[in-house]
Amino acid sequence: MLILGIESSCDETSASVVKDGREMLSCVVATQIATHALYGGVVPEIASRAHTEAISGVVSEALYKAGVALGEIDAMAVTYAPGLIGALLTGLSFAKGLAYSSGKPLIPVHHIRGHVAANYLVHPDLKPPFYALVVSGGHTSLMKVGSYTEYALLGRARDDAAGEAFDKAARMLGLPYPGGAAMDKLASEGDPTSVKFTSATVHGSEYDFSFSGLKTAVINYVHTAQMRGETLDEREKADIAASFTGALIYTIVTRLDKLLTYNQKLPVVLAGGVAANSHLRRAVCDMCASHGVSCFIPPLSLCGDNAAMIASQGYYEFLSGVRAPLDQNAYATLGV
Repeated sequence: MLILGIESSCDETSASVVKDGREMLSCVVATQIATHALYGGVVPEIASRAHTEAISGVVSEALYKAGVALGEIDAMAVTYAPGLIGALLTGLSFAKGLAYSSGKPLIPVHHIRGHVAANYLVHPDLKPPFYALVVSGGHTSLMKVGSYTEYALLGRARDDAAGEAFDKAARMLGLPYPGGAAMDKLASEGDPTSVKFTSATVHGSEYDFSFSGLKTAVINYVHTAQMRGETLDEREKADIAASFTGALIYTIVTRLDKLLTYNQKLPVVLAGGVAANSHLRRAVCDMCASHGVSCFIPPLSLCGDNAAMIASQGYYEFLSGVRAPLDQNAYATLGV
């Protein structure tokens, strides 16, 4: 079965053709990084307009690279939530028109489920049940995946997502947008014990996350140095990056440790944009090894937003009978 996936939840316009949920025949991504770098972050209206300009060409290229015609596609899968509402509506509207004109069924796919499904494309032996840890710019979620379409939320970020905290810390240290890769490299050069940044817990919700305090702590630390007239040198910036990264990752792996200690031992899937962080990848793998469970992580190319993960999850949603009506709406926020 061939699924055409379309993703436009934030600042990446992507289309992909995936066979039987596991084999990626093509994946085309049009990025807007250079545009949004001018503003230090994603500007929703600009993102929506860029999606409108790129989506037709991206879909055509994905079909061409897969070597298939639109008539050979069995169904369309599209991200409908969560994300920037204007960006989501652009992709959803295009997918609706394409599905209607071609007579193909339309499958609505939750963005977070898509991130998890990125692992299906590279790990043929991965199947539910397992625990999924999704860490991205807008989401930090810990879930139990009972089947390909059954998700139970165990913990979530109560305020800022981990990726948002990383971006803010990177900006405070003068790193270029997007700050993830630069922050990762800089943290590798510093001493993670040099600055004491603490992690927060959420009372009564042992698996929930909170990163706003950590984000504020690094902002205050840098501002205090500036108010004293101090100029941070590269070594000091590296130490701050390493200490911040260590505190953030500690917040995440302690929840995972507790989950594996007091609950059923299941494999762990790591996904999302921040899953590209080398320190997080290593820490999660080490934690899984200490509990004797398997750890599955996608390659860097599938950590960020892409349509292949949407097509993969769309395949399993299709098998479970999920279809989108032509009046399907998009949602900026929606539970998994």
